Amino acid sequence: MPLASLVKVPLALAVLENIRRGALDPASRLQIPPGRISTAGPTGITRFQHVADIAVEDALLLAVTLSDNAAADALFQLIPPAEVSALLAQWDLSSIIVRDTLTALTQTPAETLAPHDTDLAHSLAIERSTSGGGHRLEQFDLSRTNAGTARGLVDLLDVVWTALSPTETRLSRGRSPIEPWVAERLRNLMSANVHRHRLAPDFASDASRWSSKTGTQLNLRHEIGAVEHADGSVIAVAALTESRVAASVQPGAEAVMAGVARQLHDHLRSGSHAFSRTSR
Repeated sequence: MPLASLVKVPLALAVLENIRRGALDPASRLQIPPGRISTAGPTGITRFQHVADIAVEDALLLAVTLSDNAAADALFQLIPPAEVSALLAQWDLSSIIVRDTLTALTQTPAETLAPHDTDLAHSLAIERSTSGGGHRLEQFDLSRTNAGTARGLVDLLDVVWTALSPTETRLSRGRSPIEPWVAERLRNLMSANVHRHRLAPDFASDASRWSSKTGTQLNLRHEIGAVEHADGSVIAVAALTESRVAASVQPGAEAVMAGVARQLHDHLRSGSHAFSRTSR
């Protein structure tokens, strides 16, 4: 499925890896033009009216925790999509395809139609798809946009949450290819995600930590994350959804996502499927 803003997770991995290698200075300054987007949804610099002067590391914070498209595009200028894809392939995560920046996500019919015609933009997203994964809208065409599968995204979460130390091994494929420093930084960023209306109500508690990234694009509602329990067990979740209802506000869809994800989580947690950091 199209990744929407979930693409900011592999982008963050690439940025952090370049910082770790010394190829990118986290304190170097970026001049980010204002997005001046006024439609509902986008946040951060994407809604600014004036140029922002910000450090690379702070732009990364905005891209992941606020899902700021303008900040993410500034980082894509430093680490192009092809370079992100090359790193994903190096880490055996090539089922996640990164082709483009976030600019296209803010160039849908929703940004050109009047607010009272938002349902028309959603109708286009719903009705203009083909059985082969093509679409009239570039942001939904699997041959042109950033794309991935739930399994591939869980594999990404797996290598991030199991990169704990050079001596520890993963359950299935040996040591995580992600360096521990990179993985820890990304886990911390995802734990600070401010968008907590989707799956967080069913996973966050005093006895667990929910770290995640959402992705929203017209009728697409996604979220990936990991819930870490006090007993050391960790379960990864990838919920990719596509609504057939032409409406931008759908609390019922959000509730269904969370309910199904929680049922699957409880099924795994009741068995022996969850991995533990201490007993893996």
